[in-house]
Amino acid sequence: MTNTEPRRRNRRGEGGKLREEIIAAALALLDEGGDERAVTLRSVARKAGIAAPSIYAHFADQPSIMLAVVQQELDGLSAALREADEAAGTDPRTRLFAVCHAYLDFAQAHPQRYRIMFGGLWTPSVEDTSITDADLDSLGVEAFTLLVELLSGCIEAGIAHDSDDLYGDAVALWLGLHGLAHQRAVVRKMPGPADVGDRLIKALAHLK
Repeated sequence: MTNTEPRRRNRRGEGGKLREEIIAAALALLDEGGDERAVTLRSVARKAGIAAPSIYAHFADQPSIMLAVVQQELDGLSAALREADEAAGTDPRTRLFAVCHAYLDFAQAHPQRYRIMFGGLWTPSVEDTSITDADLDSLGVEAFTLLVELLSGCIEAGIAHDSDDLYGDAVALWLGLHGLAHQRAVVRKMPGPADVGDRLIKALAHLK
């Protein structure tokens, strides 16, 4: 919906629809090439075709809109990883590589959204917004839990070295994937071999 299109007033009980439209407007602003600074209460209201005060029934401030955007996109990432896992079959190594490459593919397909998902200027001090530490701590838990599960499966299958810190290994793998995804987004031509992703996964997962 653009700012030139009049918006039909929601019927009673359709408040959830307006909330979705506000999130969609924020995502549209990001996809148009802006960054989180382009997502203001005024710009979101204009994009959604509503009066700015209407936002306050659903979001206390701009960071809370960005939090909803990030939560929605992380849900999309988790769904993509789960889909890749289910399609990979039962072999632990195949599952791990499928999920890791699905992560990299997601980041490449949605670079602007991906950057916002993992930081950026939108993340405020919790003292300055309605967002809580618990809100921030919950971000990405489902996707990360899947990585832990996959690493554990590789160890149990005997194709990865035992670990005395499975959580730490999963964090290292996540950060490695994130670093590669970031480089692919900002570097015109990636240096190194074409299979650098596979090498990174094998090394950080401690595969035999």
